Amino acid sequence: MIAHGKEIAVFTGNSNPALAGSICSELKRSIGSSSVSQFADGECSISVYEPVRGKDVFIVQSTCKPVNDNLMELLIMIDAMRRASAGRITAVIPYFGYARQDRKAKSRDPISAKLVANLITAAGADRVLTMDLHAAQIQGFFDIPVDNLQGGHLFVKHFVSKFGKGNDDVMVVSPDVGSTARARAFSMKLGTNMAIVDKRRERANQSEVMNIIGDVSGKTCILLDDIVDTAGSLCGAAKAIKEIGGAKEVYACATHGVLSGPALERIENSCINELLLLDTIPYPADKPACSKIRYLTAANVFAEAIRRIYEEVSISNLFD
Repeated sequence: MIAHGKEIAVFTGNSNPALAGSICSELKRSIGSSSVSQFADGECSISVYEPVRGKDVFIVQSTCKPVNDNLMELLIMIDAMRRASAGRITAVIPYFGYARQDRKAKSRDPISAKLVANLITAAGADRVLTMDLHAAQIQGFFDIPVDNLQGGHLFVKHFVSKFGKGNDDVMVVSPDVGSTARARAFSMKLGTNMAIVDKRRERANQSEVMNIIGDVSGKTCILLDDIVDTAGSLCGAAKAIKEIGGAKEVYACATHGVLSGPALERIENSCINELLLLDTIPYPADKPACSKIRYLTAANVFAEAIRRIYEEVSISNLFD
């Protein structure tokens, strides 16, 4: 007998209802009945319209733009489920915001990732399920279990079908030194060599490309990143690969498409042939379509992880 909950119940806030719906379709369940609205002064108002007593509750909510509103929705939904005697509460956070300040880079910096981890735990979450944390050590900021899924695996099938496995004319490129481990694991799955773009960041959201570590001349390159925010780093890396490294063509993929500010214009005007993103963050509804962006869904992976968490089965071999 599973002691922590009688059955699975999946609820969602306003951040990414489409992904939550797809996850429920994979699980062959309907989304839990609830509403998330605002009072006249902007305060978040949550109403849950079905019993959750003793259930294994999963709340799907990315903390993407508007970040603070979506974060408060998540916290208040967790609190509502805890006070309604849910058997266990898992915060399913496809995109974990506030993750980029994970250490004190200079004096008097906050560590906002730790603060948000404390808030989620204090609200009453029993565990967290997320994908591609900006820094792996953020798992240690929580005093509850954290399952950090890897989004790169979802791109492997696409590129293997496009270029084949072990193609000597294809190289995986890490857009910075910090993403080297992620790119190395990705290149091993594709059976290709790897290169690194060495850059120096002058200030937030701006970077200067300095050098290419590895020979990408005449190669088809695949840039792998976790987040595309303003796309300055990604497009700068693609430009360097082409102009400095002499690559034949450049493709890119990233787990989280934040797409702030001039991101879409930069991507459209860049030398990138195609940018693959996962649907952890919905495409900005107020922005025009970008011909170079294509989405893959992460719903099946999250659904399988939810199923295994409920059944107390390991998810470490989810991509084997």
